[in-house]
Amino acid sequence: MKTKTFKTFGCNLIIVLFAFNILASANLHSSDNYEALVVLFKEWREFERPPLLDGAPDYTEKTFAGRYESFKKIRQRLHEIDPGLWPVEQKVDWYIILAEMNGFDFNHRVLKPWVRDPAFYKSIWNYKSDVPAHEGPTHHMVTELWTYNFPLAKSDEARLIADLSVIAPLMKQAQTNLTGNARELWITGIRDIRQQSANLDAIREKIGDKASVELEGVITKAKAATGELITWLEQQAPSKTGPSGIGKENYTWYQQNVHLVPLNWEDEVMLLKRELARAWSSLKLEEHRNRHLPELKAAATEEEFKELTERSVKKFMTFLKDKEIVTVADYFEPALRAHMGRFIPVEKRNFFTIGMHYSPLPLYSHFYHWFELARMEHEPHASILRRHALLYNIFDSRNEGTATAVEEMFMQAGLYDDNPRVREIVWIMVAQRAARGLGSLYAHANEMTMEEAGKIHSEWTPRGWMKTERELLIFEQHLYARQPGYGTSYIVGKYLLEEAMAAYARQKENQGGPFKLKDFFDQLNAIGNIPISLGRLQMTGMEDQLVKMLANSK
Repeated sequence: MKTKTFKTFGCNLIIVLFAFNILASANLHSSDNYEALVVLFKEWREFERPPLLDGAPDYTEKTFAGRYESFKKIRQRLHEIDPGLWPVEQKVDWYIILAEMNGFDFNHRVLKPWVRDPAFYKSIWNYKSDVPAHEGPTHHMVTELWTYNFPLAKSDEARLIADLSVIAPLMKQAQTNLTGNARELWITGIRDIRQQSANLDAIREKIGDKASVELEGVITKAKAATGELITWLEQQAPSKTGPSGIGKENYTWYQQNVHLVPLNWEDEVMLLKRELARAWSSLKLEEHRNRHLPELKAAATEEEFKELTERSVKKFMTFLKDKEIVTVADYFEPALRAHMGRFIPVEKRNFFTIGMHYSPLPLYSHFYHWFELARMEHEPHASILRRHALLYNIFDSRNEGTATAVEEMFMQAGLYDDNPRVREIVWIMVAQRAARGLGSLYAHANEMTMEEAGKIHSEWTPRGWMKTERELLIFEQHLYARQPGYGTSYIVGKYLLEEAMAAYARQKENQGGPFKLKDFFDQLNAIGNIPISLGRLQMTGMEDQLVKMLANSK
């Protein structure tokens, strides 16, 4: 009996050890594959930057045609890596590379900003974006003027010379590359190149008589080349007669395969119509409920505005901490304080600054953006794939969606319990995001012109707040024409975040555990600035959205 028991035990031990060896081998194989993915990511990012032509990025047709064959080989290497048995966070990284490669492919086949979009060649940026990278397509060697301090140190002057040296050859190249026929992109894009000329004048004024001969020469060449491009664009403009939208089918493919949004064009139209109706009806109900309360009064002086913003910052940070909304890092408040806003006279206020002068809190909620960017700086993600901005604005559903979602979420969590009138501003902001996104959808379907889309944006924003400053309207609709899906990302991303929260909460309930809002937002922050569908995958393990979307992406 003892012998038989010992033999059985020994046999079972061998089976267990055998199974352990198989699992260990599988894990080792998985680890090796993930390291291969990291290597591929580094090679991919290096490849994605085009070679230089006369000191500027080379976007010529000949170069792209030659590089596309190399791209297909890199993409094939990704598909030869099977992440099926990987831990979920590694699997998410595989999807990130797939999305970026799909973005490169879509740009090559359809969007072609270097061919269709004069604004692509804008080089000088005066401000830091509130999302991980600039909104919309940009070329690979832009000048981030906001990173310079004037008067310039010698090292900064050398850097600025190198930056501005790109402009002259790029302006020349643009006249060869821009063969597209997208009329609205063309006409509106001329404004961006004119702005570049004004920016060069501003740089020259800032440096005064302290610039070196070399810097003066670079500015002069850049200014002349920019002027030549403006003249050429204006001469070509009458011949541009084609649509600027990419069409419903292309829009859907782009959203699903690049931005990993599990919706099609029709889904987004229905969603934005629903949110627009909900925002308007909720605003009217809010106004009815508040009808006996005093109206909000806007700050009328710089001193009043200063007091209002200071009080609002303190209230907001206290709310996040005391109500256990999210773990408040030491860098949160400084990040917010750097963007408290400034007093603007009534006649010069646009949509966002109108609301800010009544109460900055709805916009400060949207400034969750700056917490996310500060986290990238102070707590960079462990994965090199998520440490910096994803390409092609793939982050839009995450960053714009979260910033929009928390406006309402923080309201529902009690931020305005002591001042219900501010809730009205939140609904106005939801309506504006839905209206402008809806217009952009019709424009990309080529069912409306950009101007007609702008009318939806303007007419369906409550209280006429989008009728006060035309430049903002043009800027936003132009951006959404240039970058498909960006105009809808605020409301679509909001919906996807709400859906992810619902899936996460339901999973907690089914497991018998509590849902804690702070845990949800902390996990979201830790996952990084990646599409909401990938955040949902990492938080819940649910891969259904991605498998369905990407079935035909190879």
